[in-house]
Amino acid sequence: MSDTREIQDEISLLLHFDLHSLQEGVKVHSTADLAVVAAAQRLFAKGLTSQVDGGYLTSLGISAAEHAQKLMQILSTE
Repeated sequence: MSDTREIQDEISLLLHFDLHSLQEGVKVHSTADLAVVAAAQRLFAKGLTSQVDGGYLTSLGISAAEHAQKLMQILSTE
């Protein structure tokens, strides 16, 4: 099982994808925080993104990002 911090970093990165325009990807530069770079690599290894440094969401990635964004909406509701 992955470290909780690692999962949080992956979810945080998934939240950066714009689900209204799947033609826009995310680019994680090599100079970014090491935790973000590692999260991007893990998302790619899990088949959620098209590139090791972000890229576009795969079908599985779209589903994961939709769930992550819906959860944030639910938890942010007061």
